[in-house]
Amino acid sequence: MDTTNTHRPVTDANCGLRPTMCVARDVAGMLRKASLRPTRQRIALGRLLFSKGDRHITAEVLHEEALLARVPVSLATIYNTLNQFTDAGLLRQVAVDGAKSYFDTNTGDHHHFYLEGENRLVDIPDDSVTVDNLPSPPSGFEIARVDVVVRLRPKG
Repeated sequence: MDTTNTHRPVTDANCGLRPTMCVARDVAGMLRKASLRPTRQRIALGRLLFSKGDRHITAEVLHEEALLARVPVSLATIYNTLNQFTDAGLLRQVAVDGAKSYFDTNTGDHHHFYLEGENRLVDIPDDSVTVDNLPSPPSGFEIARVDVVVRLRPKG
Protein backbone atom coordinates (compact mmCIF):
# COMPACT_ATOMS: atom_id res chain seq x y z
CA MET A 1 0.00 0.00 0.00
CA ASP A 2 1.34 3.43 -0.88
CA THR A 3 1.37 5.53 2.28
CA THR A 4 3.08 8.53 0.70
CA ASN A 5 -0.20 10.00 -0.51
CA THR A 6 -2.73 10.10 2.30
CA HIS A 7 -5.37 11.68 0.01
CA ARG A 8 -5.48 8.68 -2.33
CA PRO A 9 -8.57 6.52 -1.87
CA VAL A 10 -7.62 3.30 -0.12
CA THR A 11 -9.41 0.11 -1.09
CA ASP A 12 -9.18 -3.50 -0.01
CA ALA A 13 -7.39 -4.18 -3.31
CA ASN A 14 -4.41 -2.25 -1.86
CA CYS A 15 -4.21 -4.54 1.15
CA GLY A 16 -2.51 -7.60 -0.24
CA LEU A 17 -3.11 -10.90 1.49
CA ARG A 18 -4.24 -9.58 4.89
CA PRO A 19 -7.42 -7.57 4.27
CA THR A 20 -8.53 -7.96 7.89
CA MET A 21 -5.45 -6.03 8.99
CA CYS A 22 -5.86 -3.41 6.27
CA VAL A 23 -5.87 0.28 6.96
CA ALA A 24 -8.51 0.56 4.28
CA ARG A 25 -10.97 -0.53 6.94
CA ASP A 26 -11.04 3.15 7.91
CA VAL A 27 -8.46 4.71 10.20
CA ALA A 28 -10.87 7.56 10.95
CA GLY A 29 -13.47 5.05 12.14
CA MET A 30 -10.88 3.24 14.24
CA LEU A 31 -9.95 6.55 15.88
CA ARG A 32 -13.58 7.50 16.51
CA LYS A 33 -14.25 4.10 18.05
CA ALA A 34 -11.30 4.73 20.39
CA SER A 35 -12.80 8.16 21.26
CA LEU A 36 -10.05 10.06 19.44
CA ARG A 37 -10.82 12.89 17.06
CA PRO A 38 -9.72 11.83 13.55
CA THR A 39 -7.46 14.75 12.65
CA ARG A 40 -5.47 14.71 9.41
CA GLN A 41 -2.23 14.09 11.31
CA ARG A 42 -3.69 11.22 13.37
CA ILE A 43 -5.13 9.60 10.24
CA ALA A 44 -1.83 9.95 8.38
CA LEU A 45 0.16 8.56 11.32
CA GLY A 46 -2.40 5.78 11.80
CA ARG A 47 -1.97 4.75 8.18
CA LEU A 48 1.80 4.68 8.59
CA LEU A 49 1.53 2.67 11.81
CA PHE A 50 -1.12 0.14 10.88
CA SER A 51 -0.61 -0.37 7.14
CA LYS A 52 2.33 -2.75 7.57
CA GLY A 53 0.73 -5.32 9.87
CA ASP A 54 2.06 -6.04 13.34
CA ARG A 55 5.17 -4.04 14.07
CA HIS A 56 7.29 -2.49 16.80
CA ILE A 57 8.25 1.11 16.22
CA THR A 58 9.96 3.95 18.06
CA ALA A 59 8.85 7.55 17.87
CA GLU A 60 12.03 8.43 16.00
CA VAL A 61 11.46 5.78 13.31
CA LEU A 62 7.82 6.85 12.87
CA HIS A 63 9.00 10.46 12.56
CA GLU A 64 11.41 9.45 9.78
CA GLU A 65 8.64 7.52 8.00
CA ALA A 66 6.30 10.50 8.31
CA LEU A 67 8.87 12.87 6.82
CA LEU A 68 9.52 10.46 3.93
CA ALA A 69 5.76 10.24 3.36
CA ARG A 70 5.59 14.06 3.35
CA VAL A 71 3.49 14.20 6.50
CA PRO A 72 4.50 17.49 8.13
CA VAL A 73 4.76 16.60 11.81
CA SER A 74 7.14 17.33 14.67
CA LEU A 75 8.76 14.68 16.84
CA ALA A 76 6.82 16.09 19.82
CA THR A 77 3.55 15.52 17.93
CA ILE A 78 4.67 11.95 17.15
CA TYR A 79 5.27 11.28 20.86
CA ASN A 80 1.93 12.84 21.80
CA THR A 81 0.08 10.82 19.16
CA LEU A 82 1.76 7.54 20.13
CA ASN A 83 0.87 8.15 23.77
CA GLN A 84 -2.73 9.03 22.85
CA PHE A 85 -3.01 5.89 20.72
CA THR A 86 -1.58 3.85 23.61
CA ASP A 87 -3.97 5.38 26.15
CA ALA A 88 -6.86 4.61 23.77
CA GLY A 89 -5.78 0.95 23.46
CA LEU A 90 -4.66 1.13 19.82
CA LEU A 91 -1.00 0.53 20.68
CA ARG A 92 0.94 -1.17 23.43
CA GLN A 93 4.05 0.49 24.85
CA VAL A 94 7.03 -1.78 25.55
CA ALA A 95 9.84 -0.21 27.58
CA VAL A 96 13.38 -1.40 26.96
CA ASP A 97 16.35 -0.05 28.93
CA GLY A 98 14.14 2.38 30.83
CA ALA A 99 14.61 5.28 28.42
CA LYS A 100 13.82 3.47 25.16
CA SER A 101 10.21 2.68 24.32
CA TYR A 102 8.75 0.79 21.43
CA PHE A 103 5.12 0.96 20.39
CA ASP A 104 3.55 -2.33 19.34
CA THR A 105 0.59 -2.46 16.97
CA ASN A 106 -0.24 -5.92 18.35
CA THR A 107 -2.09 -5.10 21.57
CA GLY A 108 -2.84 -8.73 22.45
CA ASP A 109 -1.08 -10.55 25.27
CA HIS A 110 2.38 -11.61 24.13
CA HIS A 111 6.04 -11.22 25.05
CA HIS A 112 9.18 -10.11 23.22
CA PHE A 113 12.76 -10.89 22.36
CA TYR A 114 14.98 -7.79 22.31
CA LEU A 115 17.88 -8.17 19.90
CA GLU A 116 20.76 -6.23 21.42
CA GLY A 117 22.97 -4.55 18.85
CA GLU A 118 20.06 -4.39 16.41
CA ASN A 119 17.77 -2.48 18.81
CA ARG A 120 14.84 -4.55 17.60
CA LEU A 121 11.89 -6.29 19.22
CA VAL A 122 10.52 -9.61 17.94
CA ASP A 123 7.32 -11.24 19.17
CA ILE A 124 7.64 -14.46 21.15
CA PRO A 125 4.96 -17.00 20.19
CA ASP A 126 2.03 -16.94 22.63
CA ASP A 127 2.51 -20.34 24.22
CA SER A 128 6.30 -20.09 24.62
CA VAL A 129 6.35 -18.26 27.97
CA THR A 130 4.65 -19.25 31.18
CA VAL A 131 4.72 -16.89 34.14
CA ASP A 132 3.95 -18.51 37.50
CA ASN A 133 3.99 -17.43 41.13
CA LEU A 134 3.39 -13.74 40.61
CA PRO A 135 3.54 -11.73 43.82
CA SER A 136 0.33 -10.37 45.28
CA PRO A 137 -0.06 -6.71 44.40
CA PRO A 138 -0.25 -4.13 47.19
CA SER A 139 -3.67 -3.32 48.60
CA GLY A 140 -5.78 -1.32 46.17
CA PHE A 141 -3.91 -2.51 43.07
CA GLU A 142 -4.34 -5.28 40.53
CA ILE A 143 -1.95 -6.70 37.97
CA ALA A 144 -2.74 -5.09 34.61
CA ARG A 145 -0.37 -7.22 32.55
CA VAL A 146 3.02 -8.88 32.66
CA ASP A 147 5.62 -7.94 30.06
CA VAL A 148 8.49 -10.34 29.52
CA VAL A 149 11.39 -9.04 27.43
CA VAL A 150 14.09 -11.62 26.78
CA ARG A 151 17.32 -9.93 25.75
CA LEU A 152 19.37 -11.68 23.06
CA ARG A 153 22.89 -11.04 21.81
CA PRO A 154 24.89 -12.76 19.08
CA LYS A 155 26.95 -15.75 20.21
CA GLY A 156 30.67 -15.38 20.39
